[in-house]
Amino acid sequence: MKRGIIFDMDGTLWDSAEGVAQSWNEVLNTWNVDRSPLTAEDIHGVMGKTMTDIADLLFSMVEREERKKLLDACCSRELEYLAEHGGILYPQVEQTLQLLAKDYPLYIVSNCQSGYIEAFLSCYELEAYFKDIECFGNNGRQKGENIALLAERNRLEDAVYVGDIRDDYEASMEAGVKFIHAAYGFGTIAENIPRVQSFSELPEIVATVFP
Repeated sequence: MKRGIIFDMDGTLWDSAEGVAQSWNEVLNTWNVDRSPLTAEDIHGVMGKTMTDIADLLFSMVEREERKKLLDACCSRELEYLAEHGGILYPQVEQTLQLLAKDYPLYIVSNCQSGYIEAFLSCYELEAYFKDIECFGNNGRQKGENIALLAERNRLEDAVYVGDIRDDYEASMEAGVKFIHAAYGFGTIAENIPRVQSFSELPEIVATVFP
């Protein structure tokens, strides 16, 4: 049986909020947008949502027809910034990926824009650990759809999604895959589900999910 582990990005593998806020503020200054500077807390509050929803929440003061142009400009600068500076990589990520990749193919599915996952992988030189990636920016599909799409594309007979917020849990249920809660991330989930308090705990928990 082919089993695979699919990862969320923000709040699971890293925290990029400070860099995202800084890079977006650079763009907002040039656009003269009438809002206070973005903070890491602002970005944390919208992580996990699609880029379209994020623009609606953060840039509601901008006319709708201009909102996408502003978002595109912010995302373009963000990718440049993160590829160079990175974010906050959670402890033991690469070492744990090395262990997991010995037994399972690894994947990433995120609601991010195109290029975001690639910027992360390039910055930390983690490309070799992941077999495939998918995101909202590539095809406009919601996370549950993309988890199912990636699992089908890679012929996974059993899969688990590792994510930190309730939307991740609901997306995994929609996709028909198992779920592990990254409880060190940005969200809480009340259901009695497998969870880890640090990324390094994953090999032990995955062994119970895939007996």
